Amino acid sequence: MKLVGSLTSPYVRKTRVVLAEKKIDCEFVIDSPWVDNSGVPDLNPLGKIPVLLLDDDTRLFDSRVIVEYLDGVAPNNKLLPSTARERALVKRWEALADGMTDAAVTIVLERRRPDDERSAGWIARHRVKIDRALVALAEDLGDGAWCHGNGITLADIAVGCALGYLDFRMPELDWRAAHPNLARLQEKLMQRPSLADTVPHE
Repeated sequence: MKLVGSLTSPYVRKTRVVLAEKKIDCEFVIDSPWVDNSGVPDLNPLGKIPVLLLDDDTRLFDSRVIVEYLDGVAPNNKLLPSTARERALVKRWEALADGMTDAAVTIVLERRRPDDERSAGWIARHRVKIDRALVALAEDLGDGAWCHGNGITLADIAVGCALGYLDFRMPELDWRAAHPNLARLQEKLMQRPSLADTVPHE
């Protein structure tokens, strides 16, 4: 298998973390849809990363599709529960974390537009989404050691990658002070090689 993506994408990072946690060997091919001569549009018609190329040349895209496939293809270190309700609850965490990341990515891209094209209102609208998502994540975590159950799941990985992206692209956002339980979770997650070795960088 080959994973195509960049070192800065939080969605690629989530996939890389799952690969590491599942101990699945996979070649990492660095490519970005934002560079000239990118091969990403040839692999994913939406021009987005990550893309997972299977051994039979099947292409999987969207990180949520990819990580669910990876969890199912290897029986060790299960990151998704087997029962429908528990699985849905973990996927709900992932959806919230990814949605917060979507809002952060939107802000990052909007800030890169020329001054006369940038929308302060659009940035503010997505900043509210981040703030609300952080509150919801913190409330759902409460005093728990993990997002769901008694050990690491896809929920923790998604949340950890989302919080890591805020640190990477929006360092001015002091989410730790407002949500110390999320800070504790992030500190614990960063002790795992799967997350520590995939910190986004240019």
